[in-house]
Amino acid sequence: MGKRKPLPLLEDVQFTSVGAEGNAVARVDDMVLFVPMLIPGDIADIRVRRRKKKYMEGELVCLKQPSPDRTGAVCRHFGICGGCKWQHMPYELQLKWKARQVFDSLTRLGRIEMEAPPPIRGASDIYRYRNKLEYTFSSRRWLTRDEIASGDDFSGSGALGFHIPGYFDKVLDIEECHLQDIVSDRIRNSLRGFALSRGISFFDPVSHAGLLRNLIVRTATTGEIMVVVVFRSDEEEITGEVMGFLARTFPEVTSLMYIINEKKNDSLHDREPVLYSGNDHITEVIEGLRFRVGAKSFYQTNPAQARVLYEVARDFTGLQGEGVVYDLYCGTGTISCFVAERASKVIGIEYIAEAVNDARENALMNQIENASFFTGDIKDLLTASFFETNGSPDVVITDPPRAGMHAGVVAAIAEAAPGVIVYVSCNPATQARDILLLSDRYRVDAVQAVDMFPHTHHIENVVRLVRIDAGAGKSGGIVI
Repeated sequence: MGKRKPLPLLEDVQFTSVGAEGNAVARVDDMVLFVPMLIPGDIADIRVRRRKKKYMEGELVCLKQPSPDRTGAVCRHFGICGGCKWQHMPYELQLKWKARQVFDSLTRLGRIEMEAPPPIRGASDIYRYRNKLEYTFSSRRWLTRDEIASGDDFSGSGALGFHIPGYFDKVLDIEECHLQDIVSDRIRNSLRGFALSRGISFFDPVSHAGLLRNLIVRTATTGEIMVVVVFRSDEEEITGEVMGFLARTFPEVTSLMYIINEKKNDSLHDREPVLYSGNDHITEVIEGLRFRVGAKSFYQTNPAQARVLYEVARDFTGLQGEGVVYDLYCGTGTISCFVAERASKVIGIEYIAEAVNDARENALMNQIENASFFTGDIKDLLTASFFETNGSPDVVITDPPRAGMHAGVVAAIAEAAPGVIVYVSCNPATQARDILLLSDRYRVDAVQAVDMFPHTHHIENVVRLVRIDAGAGKSGGIVI
């Protein structure tokens, strides 16, 4: 077997834009080059790591000339943990490139005519905005270049932090994270120190040995705090020791739980949380509405921007107190409850039974009597008999996962023919694909992007589609 040809070194490459996954983009010899951790305006030497027919992927070798737009990152882990890819880009430029991402997806994939990128609602708080972080314990600690150069012995120290991108078995030990309230740092660092001092083993993702697996910290704008520790097995004495330490050290925690997960994977959907002390949930409040958030509940991780997102979605419905609304992929019913006062009836549909139970509890807690929730596969539930029983939708709100809507769901919505569709998406590309499928019957007349995740390339986008009435003709234009 012959030796592989060494991958080329590209010198003095100038980056001009931002592309997939937030990577910087340059053009080299009529090929597109993607490189992480750079920004437009940077000039750098790049090692090609992967070469395809029409594009290349590379890694930074030397930053020759920094972009004049570069700014200093606030986190010591920036560039290693992979969480915040854009801390070195001013926030106003982050918003510009996010809006451009939406524009490119809608025009190229959705074939929607737009003259300029859509408006974007930026966040007032660009740090400490998350209400949930999940950390991983690992006996396989990723050593940084500085740690290797120090000559110190890190064997047996373990790590409590985030997975290194591309490595399922390597975890970066995190000392600080600027995305959540500082209490998260205190809890994580204290628990790590306690576990190491007691010789409690960290999980090994290769051998599947070790006791401590994960730490989940959730906070709420009400001041409530939830901490969940995930153990590989229930060793009663050690479990009690760990949970007792947290209860004593952090009396401000209002919900303290643990989960036993003996599986090889980290998914917790089929694991039951055990309450150690406090309540089995925390409460979030938006516009006076109270929402119950349990250990496994889905809730928007940026509560301040969640309110903005829901306000946009509600305004796009055009409801004034009447009309039947279908809320598809409703989760725990936050949007359903948010729009209920402007509708005569809300029908929420979600395929995760636990989320539907939370949705019903949230509606009950907020004394909302015009919302009903159903569990099942949306494409199977949206039938003529379902519409006959529950009413045909005047408005459909859909907020699917990143993969977008199943083609069967798109067809069912088109068949139901609501006057308005409000499409909320965390992935403008799949949103654009679904909009194109609806374009024979619907046109887009409003777009609003909302930034939920500063310092990342992720963006939420809300699109309002209106039914094309008979004889009105097809239009791809928008009015913003």
